[in-house]
Amino acid sequence: MSVYTTLCFIAAVAMLITFVNSKIGKMQNTIAITAASLIISLLVIIAGKNGFTQLQDVAVVLLEEINFESFLLKGILGFLLFAGGLNIKLDQIKDQKWEITVLALAATLFSTAFVGIVLWYICQFIGLPFDLIYCLLFGALISPTDPIAVLAIVKKINAPQRISTQIEGESLFNDGFGLIIFITLFSIAFSGGEPTASSISLLFLHEALGGIVYGVALGMLFHYLISATDDHAMELLLTIGIPTSGYVFADIIGVSGPLAMVVSGIIIGNWTRVTGFSKESKAQLDHFWELVDEFLNGILFLLIGLSMLQFSFHKEDWLVMLIAIPLVLVARFLSVQLSYVGFGFFRKYNPFSVVILTWGGLRGGLALAMAMAIPAGVWVIPEKNIDVREIILVMTYAVVFFSILVQGSTITPLINKAKVWQAKNR
Repeated sequence: MSVYTTLCFIAAVAMLITFVNSKIGKMQNTIAITAASLIISLLVIIAGKNGFTQLQDVAVVLLEEINFESFLLKGILGFLLFAGGLNIKLDQIKDQKWEITVLALAATLFSTAFVGIVLWYICQFIGLPFDLIYCLLFGALISPTDPIAVLAIVKKINAPQRISTQIEGESLFNDGFGLIIFITLFSIAFSGGEPTASSISLLFLHEALGGIVYGVALGMLFHYLISATDDHAMELLLTIGIPTSGYVFADIIGVSGPLAMVVSGIIIGNWTRVTGFSKESKAQLDHFWELVDEFLNGILFLLIGLSMLQFSFHKEDWLVMLIAIPLVLVARFLSVQLSYVGFGFFRKYNPFSVVILTWGGLRGGLALAMAMAIPAGVWVIPEKNIDVREIILVMTYAVVFFSILVQGSTITPLINKAKVWQAKNR
């Protein structure tokens, strides 16, 4: 079966789950698809343990052919981030620029260090020979909030404007900084590299700032192309050129494609929307990209759930999974709380802001894709065939599923309390 055929079937299953959920479950679509895919994975595993091994083997082979890491990072990520950038209001970003900057940079760095160091101490206590560099590597990939998960769940609950802008803006912009930390630690762990302050600075300038500059140039180019035609179908088709050829070219020149997509999306959504699109295109732009976003999110979150079929779970895996979830939550809470201590000197905030940003700091496919990029064969417990990749993957998987299914489905009451406070204190 070809990759295209497999993706077609996966898309059909995702659409079926969404349809059934709209008639029966009434859950948020992303949560419903993730939960259903987890159930499907468990049923396939149970069937495999009861003599139907061929079914599980076929499912694993099909998932390996898709290559989740490449499918997300080299493919649909550009579409999802561009769609997210389109809906960001520039005036709201300006109002919250310092909060978003601190949360995206300082909070991510603090969380990376906290998760890594505390996890290393816990591993020493329980007798798991997991080196500090690998603990920090897990901290780097799990600390940035996932824009896909956040935008798919949190933004649709209609949180108070400042809280919504902070959590959405942070998730869209912390990828570049988180990626720098991950690449640096990855090179130390697996390439024997010894990065210096100058090399890290150059990497940040080229990857992150280069992505922002490239995103501005890309957004400007397509703004003028869209403004040059009155054919509303052509105007919408031109927007597809940004997350396709524009995203691929970012990878070729070595700058951050995700940051470029967010920046170009903000330009198209705030400037071109007003001055460049025809009347018909203005009416259809959001509907068009909402459809693209929903379709690709359905495939992505179904794959997240099915990816469990590729894992081999040992007793040690279950232990580190139980450790990872509260550890990441504590790190998230402390990083946000410390940030708000500083924010409080300049502005008054909704008292529910810290808890909402903590509970709404969701992780998703991006963290899982980075975990899958870790090479196999670096053994932690050789006699049980447990390596670094397995330990980090199962911890990431546990945090991702907890954040989507538990945090994503229980954040609404917190946001409702924030709305009540907002209404009383206007």
